[in-house]
This record gives sequence, C-alpha cells and structure tokens, in this order.
Amino acid sequence: RQQKWKSSVSSQAKMPPCDFVPEKYESYPYELMKKIREQNIAPSLRTYYKKPLLLHQGHMQWLFDHEGRRYLDLFAGIVTVSVGHCHPKVTMATQKQLARLWHTTSIYMYPAIHEYAEKLTSLFPDPLKVVYLTNSGSEANDLAMFMARVHTHNFDIISLRGGYHGGSPYTLGVTSLTPYKHGVANGFGCTTTMLPDVFRGPWGGSHCRDSPVQTVRKCSCTEGACLAKDQYIEQFKDTLNTSVPKTVAGFIAEPIQGVNGAVQYPRNFLKEAYQLIRERGGLCISDEVQTGFGRTGSHFWGFQTHGVVPDIVTLAKGIGNGFPMAAVVTTKEIASSLAQNLHFNTFGGNPLACVAGAAVLDAIEEDSLQKNSEDVGTYMLLELAKLRDKFEIVGDVRGKGLMIGVEMVTDKDSRRPLPAEEISQIWEDCKDMGVLIGRGGLYSQTFRIKPPMCITKRDVDFAVEVFLTALQKHMERAA
Repeated sequence: RQQKWKSSVSSQAKMPPCDFVPEKYESYPYELMKKIREQNIAPSLRTYYKKPLLLHQGHMQWLFDHEGRRYLDLFAGIVTVSVGHCHPKVTMATQKQLARLWHTTSIYMYPAIHEYAEKLTSLFPDPLKVVYLTNSGSEANDLAMFMARVHTHNFDIISLRGGYHGGSPYTLGVTSLTPYKHGVANGFGCTTTMLPDVFRGPWGGSHCRDSPVQTVRKCSCTEGACLAKDQYIEQFKDTLNTSVPKTVAGFIAEPIQGVNGAVQYPRNFLKEAYQLIRERGGLCISDEVQTGFGRTGSHFWGFQTHGVVPDIVTLAKGIGNGFPMAAVVTTKEIASSLAQNLHFNTFGGNPLACVAGAAVLDAIEEDSLQKNSEDVGTYMLLELAKLRDKFEIVGDVRGKGLMIGVEMVTDKDSRRPLPAEEISQIWEDCKDMGVLIGRGGLYSQTFRIKPPMCITKRDVDFAVEVFLTALQKHMERAA
C-alpha cells in the first residue's frame, strides 16, 4: 500500500482569494499577550499550536492574525461559527438589539424570546415544541438530565463511551473521555456502554454507516442485515441487564460523536437503543450541540438522520454563531414536570441571545447553508477518501455534511493511533500553510474538520492540497 516518495515536496497550495481587508491590529504586542496568558488566565484553558495564534479578526470562513496573515478556519471555534465569522445579517441584528434592550430576563415579556421560541420550535417534529433557553451546551445537557430524572422519577442515565456532553459536575458523569475526568466523585447514577464504533470497535465493516465514505474493514453483512449493529445492540442489552435498575431515567447520545472525532454508529443502532430505553421507562436525549442546524447536510437535526424522534433535544454552539446561548427542546408534558418547583436561568433567552439566534436561523435559510453542507461536505469527504487510499497512515475518513473526521494510524491493519508527535507535526504544517483544523479522539489521533457552513468547493480544494502536502512532508521525514 505504501507509496515511495522520490522528490522533496514542491507544491505550495494557493489560498483562494478574499477581498476582505482586516483592520490594523492595535492591541498589545504578542510577547505581552503571552505573558498575560501565563500569569492571569487559568492554565486549564490551553492553547493550540507550539506558537499559539493571536487572532484579531474574522470574516465568514476566514480568520486573520495580529500580523495580518489569513487562515481558512476548518474548526469554526470548535464547531460554533455556523454561518460564518461576523456574518453581516447576524451582526446587524445584534447591533440593532444592542441599542434597544440588552437584558431584562424572562420574568417579563419581550418580543425576542417569543419570536425566537416560535421560529426554533417550528423546525422540530411534534411533539418537540417547548423550549427552555440556557447559555451553554453543558448547561443544556445538565438540564436535560435533570428533566429526565424529575419526569420519570428514575435516576440512572446511560451514555456511550467516547461521548462528550459537557464539563459541569452533572454532565461529567455522561462525558466519557479520560482527559476531561478529574479525580473527584462524579457520575453517580451514570453508566457508560460500549461505543458502536465501526472503525475502531470490535465489529464493523464497509456498509455500516450513513456516510459517503465507508471504512476499509471488510464486511460479512447481507442486504438489510448489519451484523455489527446486532453485536453492539447485544452489548447495549448487556449493560441494561447488568449495570442499571429495571427502570432508568434516560439515555443520552450525540447523533455523530464530536469530541471523539466524528464517530458514527451503524445504521439503525440508535433506533433500537431508543426502543430498549423506552421499554424501561427512560427518556431519549439527543445531544445536537455539534450536529444540529443543518451541519449534517441531509437533515436539519442529526437525530433525523437516524430516523428517530427523541424526547429531549439539546442545542448549543452553532445556535448563536458564537454568541453564548443554548437550548433544551422537549415536549409539553416533560417540560411541565420542571414547573412543579422553581427552575430559573437569569441570562437564558435574554433579548440579545434570542435576536442573534433568530438571525442565525434566517442566515442558514437565506444562504442555503444546509444544502451547502451536504454538497461541499460530500465533495470534501470524497476528496479526503482519495488521500486515505493513497496513504497508509490515513486510517479512516468519515462523517456526514460538514462534520468530518480523519483518523490517523500507524497502519490500516492494526489501526494503532499514529504517535502524537507525528500527528502534531502534520497539524502544525497545515497551520503554517494557512489551514486550521481541530483534533479529537481518545488519543487525539483524529483530525476534526467542522468549518463554518459557508465554505466553498474551492476552499476544499485548497485545504485538501495543504493536507496532501503535509502528509508528503511527513513521509519524507519518516523516510
């Protein structure tokens, strides 16, 4: 499989033009910024790259650093800038509201919260028509877990290994990635079950997932029967039969795992898992913090790609294009359980947040960003798959729409993660050539590509060319 590299890397990918001119940077010098970072900002807030970027301005899919260098942003502030940096529609709507009314809390009526609640819930199938607005994804998932427990009068919640649902004390129990765990008691009443990962898990093959690109693993499935799905469901049943009481409060899962590197499950896995949970009196929670708002392309919400209707849906990140807001959408019946006592959020659904959220929904529709996610995302997946076929270290390319993972391995047979220092160098090389990508997975072995949904095929050509060049440089170093 391995290709021999003869010459030194010559091709320098040409960045697509952009007529936007950033303002001149006029804040502190770089070295002073670094000093402040070391002295005054909590060290748990880590930076990317050996020489951290000092970013100054953004325009749609582009970011500019303090020296005026331009970067193609393929990570969107961790899957948050949905419609584009400083999108004019969202900027204008927020500026108008800034001058009118910043904040008054939902104890009073004001237009923005009602207009937004109607607009947002109109995008959900019945009976998901009631929204509770919060400020972050962790808060939304925390509230969803709380709602499930209050409504069902049960306590236990099941999540998938490798899932990320937040860092609050409640959500840490269902977040199942060691780097986020601290040595404090958490996760009482939370149980994890085997992740149905068709690339890295014990079962999986070349027909399992809802993606234009399948794994390189061979499959012994027949038409309409997925052996991997059946095996993973058996593991799910095993968890239900051994690790939790006969009745549970709920099950939380991302339609495609985000932090774990765009991991997809076999088709129909979620459908069967939901059924098993409901048989035990539990609610099904879909964490759409990364998959929502058209990012998967074929559907507006990730749960729709699995043919299920959850009981509770949590939203954040792309909901506000970077404005700190989030939401829990559920049924009237479940929402009513919370109304038996007081549960209040000071900033949730404040006028500014609701106006920003409504403008984001308008921009998604007017700019046809769901369709763009499908078209450009599929194109990118197929282009990246060519690199997987060419390089032994590109183990898996997966995803849907503009929710993409590229998993790096020592070789495709063992699927062992490529050593961290090698991955880091490829990642740094991409940044030096003007492309910013994320990292994820249990061993930080997966490149996460989740750009603003406004990127173009021309941007993809540039990004793929940069990635190819970085891989070629890696081969030369290895040789």
